[in-house]
Amino acid sequence: MYVIAKRFQFSASHRLESLPEGHPCRRLHGHNYTVEVQLAAAELDSHGFVVDFAELCPVRDFLRDIYDHRHLNDVLDGPPTSERLAQTIYAWCEANLPVAHLLHAVRVSETDATWAEYRRAT
Repeated sequence: MYVIAKRFQFSASHRLESLPEGHPCRRLHGHNYTVEVQLAAAELDSHGFVVDFAELCPVRDFLRDIYDHRHLNDVLDGPPTSERLAQTIYAWCEANLPVAHLLHAVRVSETDATWAEYRRAT
């Protein structure tokens, strides 16, 4: 199995309002998010690719238009966690990318040390 990935970045704020008073993530704060979209294939195409990375440019545009410099509480249904973002972005990729049949996983990082990943259950 071959797996490739492309990373994208955006900046946004959020509040995790269901957390207890005093928890730092309950307060308004922001992150420079990194989103990694992973594609997988058992065989390479005639160019020796899983897919041309240019096929993922729509993800960049989607993230910029919907999430960049936004307050995520205003644009996501439910708590704006990295887990929910990963699942939401995965669903968008599945519905909108011409190469969606190769979609393997979406990973969202708030920091260099933390990430959440969504992949369809097998």
